[in-house]
Amino acid sequence: MKRIKSACITQTIVFSRSQNEPEEYAERKVQEEIKRYMYRLNRENTRYKILSEKIQENGSRVMEIVKEYGNRIPVGTYLD
Repeated sequence: MKRIKSACITQTIVFSRSQNEPEEYAERKVQEEIKRYMYRLNRENTRYKILSEKIQENGSRVMEIVKEYGNRIPVGTYLD
């Protein structure tokens, strides 16, 4: 029988900017979306580590993140 001892997931998330809205408003919406995502991770006590965050030419942001998979599975040394 096998058991999962530790688990993590690597995600690349694109926070897209709307092209039909004024530049400042669209940028603010992207920032708010990122804040909501991080707030949710923290509220749910999800351990995570941001590996990179890049701003695209169109103003969208691409974030690469490693986070624990599930709530009760330890992540070992992945996030140290």
